Order: sequence, then C-alpha cells, then structure tokens
Amino acid sequence: MSLSAAEIEDLRRAKRLLENPGLAVKLTNLIGAPIEKGMALLPKRASGLVNEATTKSLRAALRLAVVTMRKKPRPASRFSHKVLAIGSGAAGGFFGLPALAVELPVSTTIILRSVADIARSEGEDLSSPESRLACVEVFAFGGTGKSDDAAETGYFAVRSALSIAVAEAAQFIAEKGIVEEGAPVLVRFVAQIASRFSVSVSEKIAAQAVPVVGALGGATVNAIFVSHFQDMATGHFIVRRLERAHGWEEVRRAYANLDAAPGSRAPRGLPPPRLEAKAPEDPPRIV
Repeated sequence: MSLSAAEIEDLRRAKRLLENPGLAVKLTNLIGAPIEKGMALLPKRASGLVNEATTKSLRAALRLAVVTMRKKPRPASRFSHKVLAIGSGAAGGFFGLPALAVELPVSTTIILRSVADIARSEGEDLSSPESRLACVEVFAFGGTGKSDDAAETGYFAVRSALSIAVAEAAQFIAEKGIVEEGAPVLVRFVAQIASRFSVSVSEKIAAQAVPVVGALGGATVNAIFVSHFQDMATGHFIVRRLERAHGWEEVRRAYANLDAAPGSRAPRGLPPPRLEAKAPEDPPRIV
C-alpha cells in the first residue's frame, strides 16, 4: 500500500531533518568562524581524548539511558532534556578540553534519553533491543566516519553500513542482556557508532575552542548539539514508523523520489541493507 499524502509530508519533513544541514554548518553559523579554525586551536592530543571519551560515553549511555524510560507512548519533551544538556555544556565550556571525559558522558546520556523520548512518541517499543539500539544508532547520523566518501554519508547509506552490527547486537542483548560490554558484537557496534559520533564531538569541542566562546558559549554550543541529535532522532523515527506500516522498500522508494521531477523515475539508490536477506528494521528472529 502506497503512502498517504499526510505520510508523504511526514517523510518529507524527516528527509529535511536528516539531510540538511550538518552540525558543522550550524556551529559555524553560531560562532561566525569555520570549524576548521577551531580545530587548529585544539592540542594534538585532542583527537585521542575525543575518541576515548566518545567510546566510553556510548558504552555508558547504552547501559543506562533507556532502561528507566516509561514504555507508554506520549509526546516527546525536547525542552527539558535541552536544559539539562545546556547545563553540562556550560561546565564543559568553562573547564575546556580537560572536562571532556566528565562532561561528554553526561551530555551523551541526556541526549540519548531525549532520543528515546522521541522514539517512544513515534510508537517505538523501548523494551525491544532493536528499538534501544535504534536510539543509539542516531549518534551515527551526526557526522561522517573517517573512511566515508560522499556516496556513503546519506541517511539510508549509514543505516546500510550499520545494519549487520545492529542486528548482531540486538540478537546478543536479547539472549544475554547488555551487561557483557566486552562482548565482540557490542564492541563492534559501539566502535562503528563512535567513529561517526566522534566527528560531531570534535566539531563541538572545536567550536568551544574558539576564543570568543566561554562557559556561556559552551552552553549555547551544547544547545545546538542536543538540538541537532533531536532533529536526527525525529527524522529517523518518523522513517521507522512509516517502515512499520509500509515496509522498507516502499519507504526507501518514496524517500528517494521526494525530490524527483514529476513523471520522472525515482533514483535506484542503494540496495536495502540486509542480514540474511532481511532489512535493518527486521533483524533475525530471536527464538
């Protein structure tokens, strides 16, 4: 069954959120200087600190953020989570790079709880491992991976790249629980998300490194940071809601055809991500 006119408009909104613009553009508009300028101000050890902090933050968020969420769907509250993130950002901006190891796990957990809130409002079952991992997956939409090229940075391309890791992690969590963080499948999943999330974190830190940005600026940077991932989550879970109703293929086709001229054929795009011939929202059956 084809998408209704209202669903097409929902999908159009999702695509607008997911594809435009990147975090770096938003931060550049805020600080009035290219993010590359901020990157040049960071010490050489910054990259290692960011990579370590993002990995630890995602592990902690994966373990803690979703477990206390109420399961009943209700409208998402973006504002309350944004206020909390602004507070942690102010502290991070005041103390600078040394505060990253403390500030980032806090802000990441706050953002992930906001993402879970948005997921729940779009009908996701947060007791499901697949839905919980879909929440963490949102952090991969904030920036490109280090080895990506232009063809691998679109929304569906990122989901395709992550599909096997997500399915394996969901299977493991359903069978063993999430306590075994050293399990190879969870390590692989977190590493793939962290490689992309660390790009966004680096851009955030670079914006805070610009001399005119202090504690107040750090709070503003974090407000944009959390808003960015809230937008990614909104787009992602609109798409997943439509996929539950119409299937991956139909939604992917409609998504690709949104910008096509009337009467033209939809671009063929990427093949659907599969694990044993299954789409990402339909992971292996858990027995």
